[in-house]
Amino acid sequence: MSARKDQHSGVIVVGLGRFGSHLADTLVQLEHPVLAIDQDAERVQRWANRIDRVVQADATDEEALSQLGAADLGRAVVAIGASLEASVLSVLALTELGIPQIWARATSPEHAKILASVGARHVIFPEAEAGERLAHLIVSRMLDFIEFGDDFVIAKVRTPESLTGRPLRELTPEHRRGVQVVGVKLAGKRFQAATEDTVLSSGTMLIVEGGSEEVQSFAALS
Repeated sequence: MSARKDQHSGVIVVGLGRFGSHLADTLVQLEHPVLAIDQDAERVQRWANRIDRVVQADATDEEALSQLGAADLGRAVVAIGASLEASVLSVLALTELGIPQIWARATSPEHAKILASVGARHVIFPEAEAGERLAHLIVSRMLDFIEFGDDFVIAKVRTPESLTGRPLRELTPEHRRGVQVVGVKLAGKRFQAATEDTVLSSGTMLIVEGGSEEVQSFAALS
């Protein structure tokens, strides 16, 4: 593996369940140092050969975290989902250590409020977000999408056959359905920025942005 990034790029991951372990593994693949913490010896053993540092410890114990050098890292993710108490106390311990960036997994709105109140900078709902995203993909022709709130979406869609062979400048507002084409991927090439001279061809992938309903309407064009 290539040289790691500097220590400040390191991330603490608390909890090696499905979410936490996949997160930690991906961070390692992105060449960021990871300190993974879990109380379950079997989980620690399972990931010992894939993650930089995997430690069996109680992440709710501020002193234990300090001894592990957690205070030297600037970011942490509390991925615990099964125990609300352990989740909250882990965030509190990390906050007391002065970790500036803390992400925490929440399982309910009430849980989220508590996490935010004790120091979590970012609260995430991975199951809910994955479910919502999958629902959109199932009922639409979008290939992938990201929702940013305020009804704004960026999505990957196939070029509608009715628009092939035409440059973007020729598309009327009716054709565009209120969306902006910002990127295009021709067969065998990388995505590139779209311009008004970009000619849409059959099978081309597009990156479009706009309101959720407008993007879904554009993706549904035949």
